[in-house]
Amino acid sequence: MNDYTTIEQLLRARLADIVARSEEIEEDLRSPLDADFAEQATDLADDEALEGIDDVLRAEARQIRAALARIEAGSYGACANCGAEIPVARLEAQPMATRCIKCAA
Repeated sequence: MNDYTTIEQLLRARLADIVARSEEIEEDLRSPLDADFAEQATDLADDEALEGIDDVLRAEARQIRAALARIEAGSYGACANCGAEIPVARLEAQPMATRCIKCAA
């Protein structure tokens, strides 16, 4: 069994960064629109892009939380498909990986 302490620390740091960025985006999205109609159009387009970024960040946060839960449960590093051990090098490159390279292909 491997010690995934370093990977866990990286995942927790990334999750904290994502949560902070997502909170900034949500705060920006809550700001009132400018009175100028041209500015409103620009703000609405920007808001749409920010919502897309926030969706991506939330999806990544879900994957990170799932990986952290697997670490806690002791199932991290086992392929969800075949049960083989996922090489540490793959987990270092893709810490949220749930399948070995063979099954991911």
